[in-house]
Amino acid sequence: MDLIIEGIQKAFWLLITLDPEVMEITFLSLQISGTATLISLLIGVSAGTVIALSQFPGKRFTVSLVNTGMGLPPVVVGLFVTIFLWRNGPLGFLGILYTPTAMILAQAVIATPIVMGITVAAMQHLPKKLRLQILALGATRLQMVWVLIKEAKLPLLAGVMAGFGGVISEVGASIMVGGNIKGYSRVLTTATVMETSRGNFDVAIALGIILLLLAYVVNLILTTIQQRERPR
Repeated sequence: MDLIIEGIQKAFWLLITLDPEVMEITFLSLQISGTATLISLLIGVSAGTVIALSQFPGKRFTVSLVNTGMGLPPVVVGLFVTIFLWRNGPLGFLGILYTPTAMILAQAVIATPIVMGITVAAMQHLPKKLRLQILALGATRLQMVWVLIKEAKLPLLAGVMAGFGGVISEVGASIMVGGNIKGYSRVLTTATVMETSRGNFDVAIALGIILLLLAYVVNLILTTIQQRERPR
């Protein structure tokens, strides 16, 4: 219990003093996970919409793969991204292993199936006659898709929150592809693991609390937008 109290006090002190190292780690965490979530949003919503609105052989199999991908273990993602970015790997020529760019790539791979799966479910939940009604009003197929996305924006925002929550809290892939390099690729989760391994439990608890606060603030903003758009 004393450790938890010390951790809370430490977190409060680090926040009110704006500790430079902690602020750097926090902003890097937000930058990496935010960028990865944005990439997953662009890919996941686009691909999920196409899957949901199209009819093709093997659609159920494809959707099941997407749903399976929603539970991808981060360490497995980290393993394969590391193999691809290794000096002798297919993408080794990029030279981005153990960089924030590699962490963004790995986190985007984790978040994309989450956003895609929720997008598929949201689009399929819309009335089938709605798209016919939109087309009957003279809309193009592209305009029809945009209207459907707007109609499904509430669950899609939930998908964004789920995707961000999945990557801001993951640690396995970040350590494997980022290397946890101080001042360069160290984020809140990897720093927490490192401090725990060193026995600095008060610092680890403080970093964990800051991570929870960061996730809460981002999700509070998204939830506020979502609830403001809720039909009355």
